[in-house]
Amino acid sequence: MTQPFGPLGDLNSRLQHFVEVLPKLTHGPLIRQAIETLLNMAEEDLDRLDWKILSAALQDLEEGFQVFHRYRHVRKISIFGSSRLPPESPAYQMAVDFARCVTQKGFMVMTGAGGGIMEAGNKGAGAEQSFGLNIQLPFEQSSNPYIAGDEKLIDFKYFFTRKLFFLRETDAIALFPGGFGTQDEAFECLTLSQTGKSPPVPVVLIDPPGTSYWQDWDTYIHEHLIAGGLISAEDHQLYTITDNLETACAAILEFYQVYHSSRYVGDQLVMRLNQELTDVEVEWLNQSFADILTHDLIRKSNALPEELDHQEPQPQQVQDETEHLPRLVFHFNQRDHGRLNQMITAINRMGDSQLSRYHPERK
Repeated sequence: MTQPFGPLGDLNSRLQHFVEVLPKLTHGPLIRQAIETLLNMAEEDLDRLDWKILSAALQDLEEGFQVFHRYRHVRKISIFGSSRLPPESPAYQMAVDFARCVTQKGFMVMTGAGGGIMEAGNKGAGAEQSFGLNIQLPFEQSSNPYIAGDEKLIDFKYFFTRKLFFLRETDAIALFPGGFGTQDEAFECLTLSQTGKSPPVPVVLIDPPGTSYWQDWDTYIHEHLIAGGLISAEDHQLYTITDNLETACAAILEFYQVYHSSRYVGDQLVMRLNQELTDVEVEWLNQSFADILTHDLIRKSNALPEELDHQEPQPQQVQDETEHLPRLVFHFNQRDHGRLNQMITAINRMGDSQLSRYHPERK
């Protein structure tokens, strides 16, 4: 049968070819599930607006996946802050210096591509070490000159797809003073950490010297959220507040000194390490953090069989060759994430940094 010419004929040919090769594709089952979901929606009586939202969101996702795929093994830092702070402001200059500091250590920087703190982050990092996740707005938001025209500049239609990539791709979060958007990002990041919906990452809230933007925010957290029993007392361990540039950079670098990454295998949390801990150190962890275990003990392990199954979806942070890394395996209660961060801090103080063969920015 002769296929019709034009766009419909091209689509028919692509679909026919796709069906033929689908069983051979590495991620065929997941692709099939996505296609079946789309077909199910096509059979429903959806509005035109529904399809426009779906189409635009998929286009956002496609571009984001393509851009970040080439850099999936490089650690990245999301920098958030006000778009309205001028270059002469102390926060702007501190953001420039911070971005320069972390990129010199091998990290890459992600910003919203706009002005203010976003511009400062791209300026300090340089275009080669920068990503720009721009949002299409009728006012205020156009890409800054330090990322404009770069292949790593992405224009998103929707905030939710843009935020997905900020949080999915990042290995650390740095927040400078800002408005509603910055506050939204701060609480979103902490909510995902508190609920375990994102892997543990360092979150650093940075005040320019002599100011108290985040310190005042922290006072509110303690006086209203912690004191009112609305969050756990240990939840403030999910973030670090500082007005010192060296402290801010160190909080991120040291987070990956011994700790590498983590994921769940069944009901067990598997924590990958850059160095193997001693039996004495693991025994101390069991004594000090027994309260976050549901049962059994923290134990040392090699890569579990499930981790070696490359057909199984894994978080972006750990889609790399980590089979050789030593592990800690335990039954985490999946509730006390502030305490889990304390445990990671304790682990990072163990081991010998001089013996580490791994750079903190290398996934």
